[in-house]
Amino acid sequence: AILARAMGIPAVLSVNHATNQIHNGDMVIVDGFKGDVILSPGQEELHAYKEKQALYEREKEELKRFCNLDTVTKNGIKKLVYGNIGKPEDVQLVVQNGGEGIGLFRTEFLFMDRNSQPSEDEQFEAYSTVAKAMNGREVIIRTLDIGGDKEISYLHIEKEENPFLGHRAIRYCLDHTDLFKAQIRAILRAAKYGDLKIMLPLITCKEEVQAAKDLIQTCLEELQTEGEDVHAVPVGIMVETPAAALLSDELAQLADFFSIGTNDLTGYIMAVDRGNQAVSDLYDVMQPPVLRAIEMTVKNAKAAGIPVGMCGEGAADEQLIPMLLEWGLDEFSVSASSILKTRKIISEQNA
Repeated sequence: AILARAMGIPAVLSVNHATNQIHNGDMVIVDGFKGDVILSPGQEELHAYKEKQALYEREKEELKRFCNLDTVTKNGIKKLVYGNIGKPEDVQLVVQNGGEGIGLFRTEFLFMDRNSQPSEDEQFEAYSTVAKAMNGREVIIRTLDIGGDKEISYLHIEKEENPFLGHRAIRYCLDHTDLFKAQIRAILRAAKYGDLKIMLPLITCKEEVQAAKDLIQTCLEELQTEGEDVHAVPVGIMVETPAAALLSDELAQLADFFSIGTNDLTGYIMAVDRGNQAVSDLYDVMQPPVLRAIEMTVKNAKAAGIPVGMCGEGAADEQLIPMLLEWGLDEFSVSASSILKTRKIISEQNA
């Protein structure tokens, strides 16, 4: 879903009996906006959707006027629209769409589709490539977020009954410091080529943040001893667990910035498996408990004087954006294909 969205490919997931009913050569309409799949459409339906397709293409053309403009609200408040990426080559789409930075570099994609983990030097090349391409604009690199639905066979992660609540993300990395240190060292080395920041995923307590910061400091001192040209970089956290949202006032004293991950935050707060169609109506960022958690997090960040962004799908949500502006969100990080539309929506709202 993440890759399809980034590439602008219409997609609908969890369609019951699709593989039994759809055959090679069938005409199919895939409406990624409404979540509809129409098999063997009639001429009337086909005509209607061709008109919708033409309208969509016209809207895309009209949005191009927002490319490389500053993101400014109707009442003149400056905001930032960043792009989410999964691999270095994705940065070109962000640049082409006028992204003001990278709000989420999902580094787990560097570890996938291969038989061994990328070396420190391989990771350094990836991070420095993105830093150079962004030419001084902010790049937020999320440390390895594996586990849950992201399996990497060569790491031999133990099978768990409930992996989403198990040994994943920051928990795994803090228990596998060789793996974690190689990534941190690569990021610190690449930071001389741009404005890099480190972001820690799945934080639930202050001890995790402090342990990660201590390890980052150790890596910095080791590199300096080795004669590397490195400097300290800001360290922020993803707020994507109920624990982090509830503790956001205290976590804001440790973190240099927050980024709200609405995808997992919604699932954890609503106790919903987002891949389960039977409860999919509950998986909605507009649910009141999710909105309360987001508002609390933004306000606690603002009270502590640290920047706060959002890198989940909610950052591009037309319904949610006016609320985020009202609460004071600084940065909206979205898929590259959503950058221009998000900037347009923000420009039409007051903050």
